[in-house]
Amino acid sequence: MYFCDMKVLYILFGTLSLALGIIGIFLPLLPTTPFLLLTAALYVRSSPRLYNRLLHHKYLGSYIRNFRENKAIPLRAKIISVSLIWITILNCIFFIVPYWWLKAVLLLIAAGTSYHILSFKTLK
Repeated sequence: MYFCDMKVLYILFGTLSLALGIIGIFLPLLPTTPFLLLTAALYVRSSPRLYNRLLHHKYLGSYIRNFRENKAIPLRAKIISVSLIWITILNCIFFIVPYWWLKAVLLLIAAGTSYHILSFKTLK
């Protein structure tokens, strides 16, 4: 019984992650690839059929295959991701967050996330 419940949760969260990834294609604030990678991880644990459909999808499959095979991120995606992270974080620091310690935490998050994104090879 527990195993079936987990499969349903994985499918549910995988589908939610897929929706966010698709929205991320059109909204530059949401990253596409991490959501699609999360979807693939959740689907592989719950439904081989959904996982295969995702990997062989005409448009979305390439995001996952490129990352899985090359461990690389396209230069355009790196530039957009890091730029949006810093624009968003700096906006919060200067205009929204009143506490200095929270501003410091946001700076650390931005730096760590940027480092993580830039640590991957660039897909050419």
